[in-house]
Amino acid sequence: MTSTSTPPGLARFNVLEEPAARAVLLEACASTAWARRLLAARPYDTADDLYATSDAAMAELTADDLGEAMGGHPPIGRPKPGDPASAREQSGMASADDALKAEMLELNLAYQERFGHVFLICATGRSAEEMRDAVKERIGNAPEQEREIVRTELGKINRIRLARIAEEDT
Repeated sequence: MTSTSTPPGLARFNVLEEPAARAVLLEACASTAWARRLLAARPYDTADDLYATSDAAMAELTADDLGEAMGGHPPIGRPKPGDPASAREQSGMASADDALKAEMLELNLAYQERFGHVFLICATGRSAEEMRDAVKERIGNAPEQEREIVRTELGKINRIRLARIAEEDT
């Protein structure tokens, strides 16, 4: 059953001045094309409407737009200092031992050398071992295949971040 009332955070987002709303969106995803599409569709009645617009915008991002979006993500195992969202999303790496952290650093560097961007995965709820295994599996992908996996993972991350915006009580 889906609620028909607009969540409190979404109601606030709907009435923000455009520069403030753009800043909120760019904190969730660094793609200006994605943010522009979501801004143009305001106001949103439900969080599902917001997610559907986000999904449609993700599907239309060019390779350059995806690159811009990935630029807002730190490597796995090195969350942005002072960014609670980054630390929360990558919390699975926090309990990893030093050997696993070092292995993940090496894998991140190898992945970045191969594809030209950070390894992107929706890390929420994943263990350090799961993230390590994912990068090992994906490093052998063709660039086109990997770009579409990145698009999917970025869409998952965006939905999690948009849910926090929509549901915020303050």
